[in-house]
Amino acid sequence: MRSTTSSIGPTPSRRLTRGRGNGGRTMDIVHDGQTLRLSGDFDARSTMQVRTAIQEHLQGADRDLTIDLTDVRALDVIAARVLAYATLEASRSGYHLRLRGCGPAVRRMLQLSRLARFVEVERAAASA
Repeated sequence: MRSTTSSIGPTPSRRLTRGRGNGGRTMDIVHDGQTLRLSGDFDARSTMQVRTAIQEHLQGADRDLTIDLTDVRALDVIAARVLAYATLEASRSGYHLRLRGCGPAVRRMLQLSRLARFVEVERAAASA
């Protein structure tokens, strides 16, 4: 389901929400400027929605993209492949895709799947 929400800043944000699946889990996708914020479980059930959101962004005016995974609880190998392929496609088109806020579960899956070498993960800012 798609709905448009307005933000206080100059860039409108769009919220794309996947319905409840197994166990009532959901994946929320918020597109805000050059950032795509994901929250929930990023798995095979949500890859099509995420892939579509990434493609829509890369076909728009601002083609560099940051995918914020701070609120992603789990990532499976299919979702990791979607991120790696999107990074490759963006690079082939002369654009840049990076991942932000990768928690331990996300980093572990990227390492186990051997896809970490295909994606750029922002380093976490050091806390003071």
